[in-house]
Amino acid sequence: QVQLVESGGGLVQAGGSLRLSCAASERTLSSYTMGWFRQAPGKEREFVAAITWSGRSTDSVKGRFTISRDNAKNTVYLQMNSLKPEDAAVYYCAAGDRWLSTRDSDYKLWGQGTQVTVSS
Repeated sequence: QVQLVESGGGLVQAGGSLRLSCAASERTLSSYTMGWFRQAPGKEREFVAAITWSGRSTDSVKGRFTISRDNAKNTVYLQMNSLKPEDAAVYYCAAGDRWLSTRDSDYKLWGQGTQVTVSS
């Protein structure tokens, strides 16, 4: 069973940056679309960004977050800049076979999540 393991979360001041990483346990994951979602307390899980195996990407946080991947390392990244308190959430990495999907139901593999806390 392929596993996804997120890391890089933590506490940061508003305006600061974090880079999340998601490492997959198998190289076959390079063929999947990889996505990042987040869920804040009391809110539904929401789409953040996705990237195809070839590097095409889409995101919902324009200008502040950037998704990237290194297929050789079987790792996907989420660079988060200019963080705001409303960005605080548990961030999840996911893998799916629907091209650049923004729907969490299209993603079949999920990591355990990493907490991002932003202080004002």
